[in-house]
Amino acid sequence: MTINQQKQVDEEAQNKSIDESTDETEKEPEEVLKEETPKAPETAVTPVEEAKPAAKKKKDEEEIVEERIYTVPLSKALIMPPKRRTPRAMRILEAFITKHMKLNVRLDEEEEETGKRLIISNEVNEWMWTRGIGKPPRKIRVRAAKDKDGVVTVYLAEGE
Repeated sequence: MTINQQKQVDEEAQNKSIDESTDETEKEPEEVLKEETPKAPETAVTPVEEAKPAAKKKKDEEEIVEERIYTVPLSKALIMPPKRRTPRAMRILEAFITKHMKLNVRLDEEEEETGKRLIISNEVNEWMWTRGIGKPPRKIRVRAAKDKDGVVTVYLAEGE
């Protein structure tokens, strides 16, 4: 026999031993599962199917009490050094919306504990940061929507 023929014979022998070992291991768990698990009647209804939760309202379906479109001037952010302009523009936007949507009026102390009352959407944030930290936009058109809980969410106005 040549060396190549001997290698082929050895490979075939190894493949056969691997096939036999995998067949045995595959059969054992199947037999064990068949013996141990009795079949449940198909007509039985599980408790999970009976008590399905009602569909929850999505964020888009929340009741909007007030909705306004603003053009926010951001030119005062340019008086800052270049590395601080876009963060300043974000603060200007936040202050503008807080002022015009009347978020700074506190009725109860409990409202302060509930968390943020102003949410700036990811679209607005990305629009402000598109040109980097040193060149924020001069102005931005946004849509501010206040829901029944008093939370204001800021979105980009359509067309931008």
